Amino acid sequence: MAYTLVVGASGAVGSELTRLLTEQGRPVRRTTGKTPKEADQVRVDLMTGEGIENAIEGTERVFLMSPSGYADQYKLLSPLIREAKRRRLQKVVLMSAMGADANDDAPLRKAEIELERSGLPYNIIRPNWFMQNFNMSMIQPIRDQGKILLPAKKAKVSFIDTRDVSAVAARLLVSNDLKDRAFNLTGPEAIDHDRVAALISKATGKRITYQEIQPSDLKAGLLAAGLREDYANFLILLFGFLAEGYNAGVTSDVKLVLGREPIPFSKYAEDYRKAWI
Repeated sequence: MAYTLVVGASGAVGSELTRLLTEQGRPVRRTTGKTPKEADQVRVDLMTGEGIENAIEGTERVFLMSPSGYADQYKLLSPLIREAKRRRLQKVVLMSAMGADANDDAPLRKAEIELERSGLPYNIIRPNWFMQNFNMSMIQPIRDQGKILLPAKKAKVSFIDTRDVSAVAARLLVSNDLKDRAFNLTGPEAIDHDRVAALISKATGKRITYQEIQPSDLKAGLLAAGLREDYANFLILLFGFLAEGYNAGVTSDVKLVLGREPIPFSKYAEDYRKAWI
């Protein structure tokens, strides 16, 4: 059986996707930007393209995503899509982002269009903001100060659990009944950050509150954490859309693909409660 290549295999989505595929008995090859330490890893430098041909050789299917930290996702994804086309892979699943299709000049949308025009069987998944952001990139002020500090106003967001994103990707990678379609992935409801804080508080027994901050304060924190300025600006732009309510829509796409409802935020908070204690 040929390999399925998982790009971004060390992240929340990629690691769970790898686990799901392995459970199904499907051989997986995982990309890494570092020197491989395990037999199923292959080094790929997405900034230079080094290692892409070697990584895709011998694979039938590939899951693509752009690593965080880079604003020009098209530059990183296009060489992968071109090599997949050259190899005539059986399936490509690209993880984009909710709203990427609103502007054809946006880097992620350019990658989507290239895949759509490649002639390959494909699926595009566009998840909304991840629930897991609260136990990963946003965890420090929650643990240290009991606060969610974001420029999100009172906007609601239909957050999605990365476990659902991975399950959708796994289903689409191994089947073609829903091929050549894009799916906008959301959780079952839209909630604001006061509700997020209340649900984490209930799960942990700690008092967690949401405090609105200015975009400039978030940017300063991002730069202090070592993020590139172009990526920090990109995130500020995304939070601007979020604050205006553009991420509040709820879709039925998770249920369409998986045949079940997506995980609610309350379940996520219970499952990850130890992260905030």
